[in-house]
Amino acid sequence: MKICITSMGDTLNSNVDPRFGRCKCFLIIDTDSMNVRSVTNDSMMASGGAGIQAAQIVVKTGVGAVITGNIGPNAFQTLNAAGIKVITGVNGVIKDVVDMFNKDELKKIETPNVGSHYGIGGTNSGFGSGGNL
Repeated sequence: MKICITSMGDTLNSNVDPRFGRCKCFLIIDTDSMNVRSVTNDSMMASGGAGIQAAQIVVKTGVGAVITGNIGPNAFQTLNAAGIKVITGVNGVIKDVVDMFNKDELKKIETPNVGSHYGIGGTNSGFGSGGNL
């Protein structure tokens, strides 16, 4: 089976990136052969819609599952509509995560685990923070 893991780097020794829509890259891993392909997340710096754009990138890779730390509602809905299983709450070194996946130690979720705009980076991201003007 081909799976996608959000990653901070391009090897199996990289760590899982906790953000889906704004992760550095996606590692596409064939769990049978352990062949790895790194796909750059072009939506990482998007001003909006990063989750949906990232999900569309992943859907095109033909994976059966996505493993990440967190995923918002728009990305989750896009992946779910494509029939892709989503697993969240994962961290650590990717090769260890693949081993856990192969041992069926990771469980699919039925709903997103964070709200919209979670990965932007803070509650006051410049959109009307209401400072002393």
